[in-house]
Amino acid sequence: MDIAALLGSEASLLLDHKATAFPKEMLTLPSPSYVGDTFAMTDRSPTVLRNMGTLFNHGRLGGTGYLSILPVDQGIEHSAAASFAPNPEYFDPARLCDLAIEADCSAIASTFGTLASVSRKYVHRIPFIVKINHNDLFRYPNTYDQRMFVTARQAADLGATGIGATIYFGSENSARQIEEVSAAFAEAHELGMVTILWCYTRNDAFKTAEKDYHVAADLTGQANHLGVTIGADIIKQKQPENNGGYNAIKFGKTNPKVYSELTTDNPIDLTRWQVVNCYSGRIGLINSGGEAKGADDLASAVRTAVINKRAGGMGLILGRKAFQRPMNEGAALVNAVQDVFLDSSITIA
Repeated sequence: MDIAALLGSEASLLLDHKATAFPKEMLTLPSPSYVGDTFAMTDRSPTVLRNMGTLFNHGRLGGTGYLSILPVDQGIEHSAAASFAPNPEYFDPARLCDLAIEADCSAIASTFGTLASVSRKYVHRIPFIVKINHNDLFRYPNTYDQRMFVTARQAADLGATGIGATIYFGSENSARQIEEVSAAFAEAHELGMVTILWCYTRNDAFKTAEKDYHVAADLTGQANHLGVTIGADIIKQKQPENNGGYNAIKFGKTNPKVYSELTTDNPIDLTRWQVVNCYSGRIGLINSGGEAKGADDLASAVRTAVINKRAGGMGLILGRKAFQRPMNEGAALVNAVQDVFLDSSITIA
């Protein structure tokens, strides 16, 4: 795979960048010994530590300090038809597990029903992450609110390695979501499971006439910081596309140094600000792979992986780009992303 060719005009910008705004020496970086050297220093129980080791030692990236997770929870928010009609075989949860295994992923993250329906066949073959809350848009008018669908106990009972949840930080119902997810994460830790938080921003005020600041480095960085504060073991976040959200929306607090000294416009530095807000990398950042758009999916996924790795992130969680195409093509795309994290020539900036 020619990574430079896939990056096109951005090849030098991304592959040659030297990050000095927030140097890597100030971060805890992914490594084969991350679980033992860093995560083991937390208050998590031995059982959580064991399950964290299971994630980091499974699949093609096992033992590298990086993660490659297949997420398939879009059937609730986007609808099953929108999610699976492009490749109808994936209406069957077994085929989704087959894809995760074929792609040699670290884990599969999906809904309780999906994983419960095939748990006895697959739970010993690939780690399960049960997504416990969802934004159900089968209502009109639509409201954007994450609601609990199942409990941490239900996830543990089907043999899950961990649970996942989403919080819409900044939304009208974010305070309730924070309380619910914090309690669920505490229960998950008591039951020995790892916790992954989808740290999304959601507020109409975050989108101005000029830009959509839902993907601003400073706002998503603060969402990450809130996420690690309530006990997330891994943070999932959209990769930033701009910065200066606080200055544009004119509420909340920031500091001029964030924009003049600690970040630049380079996508690696913007993503590094997300890593910084995950306790300087003590809690790992995985970026989402984004929606499927067709012919450009490979280049887009590789670009996201390069930025995440060079920023000091811990991997990718990539779903629709993989499961909305034939299994061999989807697995090959995931493998291409994994190749970035296995390529020693792509270093942390």
